[in-house]
Amino acid sequence: MLLLSSLLLIICVLVGVAFLTLLERKVLGYIQIRKGPNKVGFYGIPQPFCDAIKLFTKEQVFPIVSNYLIYCFSPIMSLFLSLIIWLMFPYLSMLFNFNLGILFFLCCTSLGVYTVMISGWSSNSNYSLLGGLRAIAQTISYEVSMALLLLCFILLVGSFNLIEFEVYQNKIWFMFLSFPLMLMWMSSSLAETNRTPFDFAEGESELVSGFNVEYSSGGFALIFLAEYASILFMSMLFSVMFLGSNVFSLFFYLKLLFISFLFIWVRGTLPRYRYDKLMYLSWKSYLPVTLNFLFFFVGIKIYFMMMMFL
Repeated sequence: MLLLSSLLLIICVLVGVAFLTLLERKVLGYIQIRKGPNKVGFYGIPQPFCDAIKLFTKEQVFPIVSNYLIYCFSPIMSLFLSLIIWLMFPYLSMLFNFNLGILFFLCCTSLGVYTVMISGWSSNSNYSLLGGLRAIAQTISYEVSMALLLLCFILLVGSFNLIEFEVYQNKIWFMFLSFPLMLMWMSSSLAETNRTPFDFAEGESELVSGFNVEYSSGGFALIFLAEYASILFMSMLFSVMFLGSNVFSLFFYLKLLFISFLFIWVRGTLPRYRYDKLMYLSWKSYLPVTLNFLFFFVGIKIYFMMMMFL
C-alpha cells in the first residue's frame, strides 16, 4: 500500500507539473496579447507531453571539461528532492503524514541548494558557476527569514504537523491574523523557487541561462520538472498555512491553483530585481520584521498560558 501510494503521488505531481507548464505558457501568452500553444490537439492540451517526448528523446550533450558524474547526477537529485518533499502533505490515507513535517520541509529545501551549486560548478563554465553562486546566496538568505516565519506559526499552533494548521484555522484563516507575514511568505517563496522577479540563478539577459546553461535534453527537463514541482509544493504549503484549507475538499485545490497562477502572473508582470536590492530586502527588511513578529507571537503565547494558569 505504501509503495502504491508513493507511485500514485509521483504520477500525480508529474502530471500536475506538466499542466502547470501549459498553464504558464497560456497565461504568459494572454498577458503578452498573443495565443499560447494551440496547435497540438484540442486547444494545445497535449502540448506538455509532446515537449516531454521531444526533450527526453534528444541526444544528451556533455561538455568535455565537465565533472561528468556529478554533472549527470545533480538534476536527478534535484527532482528527487522536489518529489520527496511532498511526503509531508497530509494525505487521506494517513500513510505519510508525520508530526515533524515542517522540519522535513526545511531540511529538503536546504538540500536543494546543493543541487543547484553542484550543477553550476560541475559544468565548468563561468556562466553556470556564477549562476550557481547567485542561487546559493539567494536561497540561503531567504531560508533564514522563511524559517523564522514558519517558527511564528509553529509557536502559535504548537505543532510541526500540517493537519494542526487546518484545525486551528476552522474559525479564522491565518491570512487575516497576519497579512504582512503572508505577503512576506509569498515573496520568499518566489525567491526560494528562483522565480521572477528573483530569477538571478537563470539570469537570461546576463548569464545566458545561468546554472543550467550546459544542460540539454534530459538533464534540462529534469531541472525544469524539479522547479515546477517545487512551485506546486509552495502553492500547497501557502494554501495550508494561510488559507485555512481542508485538504480533502475541492476548494483547497482551487486555492492551490490560484496561488500557482499568482506565480505565473508575477512572472508576466514584474521585471527582474537588482541583485543588491534582493539581498537588502532579505537581510534588512524581512529578517528584522520576522524577528519582531516572532517576539510578538511568543508574547501572545506566554500571555495565554499565564491566563490559563490564573
